[in-house]
Amino acid sequence: MPNPQFSRRTFLRGVGVTMSLPWLESRNVWGLESATVRPASEAPVRVGVLFAGNGFHGKEWWAKGEGKDMELGQVLAPLHDFREKLVFIKGLYNEEALKGNIHSSQTGNLLSGAPLASGGEIRSGTSFDQLLAQSHAGATKVPSLVLGCEQANPSVHKNYSMLYSSHISWSSPTSPTPLELFPALAFDRLFKDEARRGDQSVLDAVLADANDFRRDVSLADRRKLDEYLESVREVEQRIERAGMRGELQGWKPTLAEPNVPRPADGVPQDISEHMRLMCDILVLGFQTDATRVTTLKLNNDHSSLRFPQLGVDYMIHHLLSHADTPDWLKVNQLFTAQLAYIARKLDATQEGERTALDNTMLMLCSSMLSGGTHDATQLPVVLVGGGGGKLQGGRVLDYLKSPNRKMCSLYLSMLDKAGLHLDAFGDSTEPLGEI
Repeated sequence: MPNPQFSRRTFLRGVGVTMSLPWLESRNVWGLESATVRPASEAPVRVGVLFAGNGFHGKEWWAKGEGKDMELGQVLAPLHDFREKLVFIKGLYNEEALKGNIHSSQTGNLLSGAPLASGGEIRSGTSFDQLLAQSHAGATKVPSLVLGCEQANPSVHKNYSMLYSSHISWSSPTSPTPLELFPALAFDRLFKDEARRGDQSVLDAVLADANDFRRDVSLADRRKLDEYLESVREVEQRIERAGMRGELQGWKPTLAEPNVPRPADGVPQDISEHMRLMCDILVLGFQTDATRVTTLKLNNDHSSLRFPQLGVDYMIHHLLSHADTPDWLKVNQLFTAQLAYIARKLDATQEGERTALDNTMLMLCSSMLSGGTHDATQLPVVLVGGGGGKLQGGRVLDYLKSPNRKMCSLYLSMLDKAGLHLDAFGDSTEPLGEI
């Protein structure tokens, strides 16, 4: 039986396509309330998790002060405009991540705090993003989007499966949530009735329905609808162009040019464009309420990505992380720029008295503080957004000397703000009161 809240939602429809709509002031398109209250519904809280492997520049990951006077280290410089909506958190850790090896055993339980099986076996714990997604089952078209920009590594490193270092989202203790690496397929999951690549434009399929719908909404909503449809068109066109460049990410081949034809509809070869497309898909998912939970793994821990577009083509990401060089800082800023890009687009989306960013919690994290030291005794964490008016920004929180400095305590706080109230999660029974 379909969830009644989901069945009341309004969609644009075409052959093989259903497109969720953005929040509108004059129509209750998300079916969030009964008919006895005013049509303009209140937007739900969304959660987005971005992961960057191998930590950050040891001397430039910092923040101090508060509000608009907050000062940021160079790694976080792309987030300067969002200081009043930013919470910098230091000192949290996962105790289980200090057991075992480096990389795999520091990453596989990042979002769960669970003990990991060694010896090449696979056992972790259900991650907090998937627990939240499961609680929303039926309320949105896609319970969660789990996106990636680097393919999983199935090998074993120092007695632990490298699948741990390739996945942060886990649907169950033995099932890492499958990564969607292909922007086209991620896009299709949001808008098409079957998650497969199709020749017909999503917009072309729903255009007649969109024109009919447009007649019955306010002038402001017509503008919002037009902007939304244009943004969908732009992402469609960029996906088509994404694989046409000659830059190569990851392992650098010995041939100057490929000796086999390039596969169609593959992973974009420009890592910057790949990340940006995934960011746009995350934003579209939140704007339309097609999903409320998205995890974007920008790369693996122990990553093999290269960055020719930054002039950093001589060394893979993992090895770059071992020294605090100017090139490592460039790479760090590329990653934090993705968070800033998402925040800017969400903040430009008005949802009643708040913006989509005000109704979202975005978290950027890594499995270690610094790649040079592989230090997992304190983890880099930054939150951006308002959590539906429940998260106060412009703060620096230091838990290094606190008796409760568990990452799972942070997740308990985030789950609570997103509407899932638990007495315990992972190794924690106490949320972070300051969050």
